[in-house]
Amino acid sequence: MHVGLIGAGNISDTHARALRAMSGVEIVGVYAPTLARAEAFAARYGGAPHDSLERLLAQHPLDLVVIGTPSGMHADQGIAAAARGLHVLVEKPIDVTTARTDALIEAAARAGVTLGVIFQDRLKPDVRRLKALVDAGRLGTPILANARVKWYRPPSYYEGSRWRGTRALDGGGALMNQGVHTVDLLLWLFGPVRQVFARTITGLHAIEVEDTAVAVLEFANGAVGTLEAATSAYPGYSRQLELTGSNGTVRLDGDDLVAIDLKDARDAETPTAPAAVTASAASPVVADPTAHVRVFEDFVSAVARGAAPACDGPGGRHSVALIEAIYQSARTNQRVDLS
Repeated sequence: MHVGLIGAGNISDTHARALRAMSGVEIVGVYAPTLARAEAFAARYGGAPHDSLERLLAQHPLDLVVIGTPSGMHADQGIAAAARGLHVLVEKPIDVTTARTDALIEAAARAGVTLGVIFQDRLKPDVRRLKALVDAGRLGTPILANARVKWYRPPSYYEGSRWRGTRALDGGGALMNQGVHTVDLLLWLFGPVRQVFARTITGLHAIEVEDTAVAVLEFANGAVGTLEAATSAYPGYSRQLELTGSNGTVRLDGDDLVAIDLKDARDAETPTAPAAVTASAASPVVADPTAHVRVFEDFVSAVARGAAPACDGPGGRHSVALIEAIYQSARTNQRVDLS
């Protein structure tokens, strides 16, 4: 499988390390806005360097592209790749608006190519355990969901970037960038949200968008929930996700399923000891690319089988739609219906 990388920044470095850890794939090209950056990246990971997206997409052989550019560029670049018959795997979020997301989904469908979104949390072992419990109905009737992403980013994180913290390219702040993984899990585990009421503030950083957000959620299944997301919470804490149903409660701490408190608990359902606070709580650098390896393996397999990947385009749309509604509610001081 011949892979082209669109982007040569921090997350594309993670993508390249993950791809290099796999067999049966080869990085054949990389695109960056400046040739020097593309050349430096290619020197580390292989492939031909390009400062023109069109030249990368025209390269042969090339089977799929992995997009790791600023979020507001994902749809345009994915559409260009799909038009050339290339499969598209895009870093989260799929884009920063549902309108742009829909355009990419439609372009991929029209071209008959596979479209996937990198939500690596879905493939982490304890998250899969939690998904199996929920899907088996072990929680009972859904009642309550609580999610907290109280992370920290220093001012330099935004000051040193032309796109982070901007409406045009980041699409939002703590929710659209950092919190989106947990928003995806909430929806994947507990189902769609029908109504939201929210508040956002920019409490710490000099940016265009929020660094702190709180939302009250009403799920289509009748459950209610709360969501907190921040890059203002020094020193940064592990992600917390707790789900309660009529049969009990389960809780994720970071990526670990640390509580399985069910009325009909079985001996095999032992929780995982909580790990130390994850690096992502205070840093954007992904030290361990193992979860991304799982995403790429799943996507390559999906392409080969003509099947849907772990998160396809429509699946990636759900989190963008909810975050859009949260921003609308915060802006208008009104409840927003998603139905």
